[in-house]
Amino acid sequence: MTVDRKREARERFLLGGMVVRAGLTKADRAFLLGGLLELAKVAPGSSEHRRLREIGETAFKAQPSDVPSSPIKETREWR
Repeated sequence: MTVDRKREARERFLLGGMVVRAGLTKADRAFLLGGLLELAKVAPGSSEHRRLREIGETAFKAQPSDVPSSPIKETREWR
């Protein structure tokens, strides 16, 4: 495996871990992508960006069991 492929695999692993940590493993892909596309519209440095970043930083510092699970209960199969 090349260095680039290892780096890409690690990045995907870490991103998947964030989905798990956020409690979104049961959410369907369209919902997740829609949320990410909306997040991509948030301007860096804006008050909303700072607010969401603070939530994320707090969640990273907490133990995984201390992070509240998502209220999302969708169970569509992955395609």
